[in-house]
Amino acid sequence: MALPYPLFWLKSSTGYAADALVAGFVADKSVDKWRFPLISGEYCDSKMQKIIVLNSKGGCGKTTIATNLASLYAQQDFVTALMDYDPQGSSMRWLSLRPQDDKKIFGVQAHRQPGSAQTRAFQLRLPHTTERVVIDAPAGVSGQALVDFICQVNVLLIPVLPSPIDIHAATTFIKELLLVGKIRSHGVRVGVLANRTRKNTRVYQSLERFLTSLKLPLIASLRDTQHYVHAAERGIGVHELWDKRAEQDRLQWQQIMTWLEDNRAMIAKHQRHVP
Repeated sequence: MALPYPLFWLKSSTGYAADALVAGFVADKSVDKWRFPLISGEYCDSKMQKIIVLNSKGGCGKTTIATNLASLYAQQDFVTALMDYDPQGSSMRWLSLRPQDDKKIFGVQAHRQPGSAQTRAFQLRLPHTTERVVIDAPAGVSGQALVDFICQVNVLLIPVLPSPIDIHAATTFIKELLLVGKIRSHGVRVGVLANRTRKNTRVYQSLERFLTSLKLPLIASLRDTQHYVHAAERGIGVHELWDKRAEQDRLQWQQIMTWLEDNRAMIAKHQRHVP
């Protein structure tokens, strides 16, 4: 049977996971469904951190955040992989536009089913040196598929647009995360990114009050700017633009990196370049 949301395929002795057993999922034929156990530390490199950009509502900027985050990690000299589970394949289209001389990002078209000559495990393989995995999740994830994703990641980023409709949708989604996904019991860090914002507006203040009531951290507020469009057209991140007017956007992404890495990113980069 086809797997709707297969997850991570871990390092094997050959550098890539060779089969479903190494990947850690098993078929429970008695109930005719697939179950995804937690990744075993025996196979998972401790350096590999998995970050998913997820919101059940579409159109909230998941791909924009995932691609900018992947390019930022690559720029910081992390071995980076970008997994695209969205059927639209927007992250992979962005990656195909990336200049050859820019820092390399390993792309995985996770939304596509493999051909007859290729196994799903081989299709979803990751280099064993991978340090950061950024996942662009599809819209509409719920129920067991949501639990499966949560069990496999270290960090969950939730993009939210500052509009009444999006705030209402985010309320429902976060409730499911807490009740169905049991996000806190899995030890996954959760952060919210306000996307396409204009501060000092009533709807933005409503978003802040909403997040405060849930005791979820608002990591950053990404402003509504054409810089993201211009960067996407070139397959780069907004922080890679030479335009001085994008300086404010670069600072916002540095704020996100600091939250994600707990100030370890710059330290690690410095240590790599110490002779």
